[in-house]
Amino acid sequence: MIGYVTLGTNDLARAAEFYDALLSGIGGKRFMEFDSFIAWQADPSRPGLAVTLPFDGKPATAGNGTMVALMVDSQEKVQQMHATALSLGASDEGAPGPRGDGFYGGYFRDLDGNKLNFFCLT
Repeated sequence: MIGYVTLGTNDLARAAEFYDALLSGIGGKRFMEFDSFIAWQADPSRPGLAVTLPFDGKPATAGNGTMVALMVDSQEKVQQMHATALSLGASDEGAPGPRGDGFYGGYFRDLDGNKLNFFCLT
């Protein structure tokens, strides 16, 4: 159902550098790019992730309670991608670990304060 998720940024070049480095760890590559918008996908049949300067010209802000969850295939990949995010300047919002039966996730905020996680089903 979800085609892609878009996150706001106030610095497109900085966000692009962060997501180029981060998403390469799961095969993500840019598939659409404009002056104010960049989108990545790992597989054309799966949802993508985009960052944009807000259309209305106002500052981008992170939504409180809003989160983007990115599925990977193993607990090791969750740990690796969470560590990569932190090494790129993201802040920790919850170390990788089990969250209830059959769910394993690691949470972080990107350089603009948007909350994301990498997770797998176990």
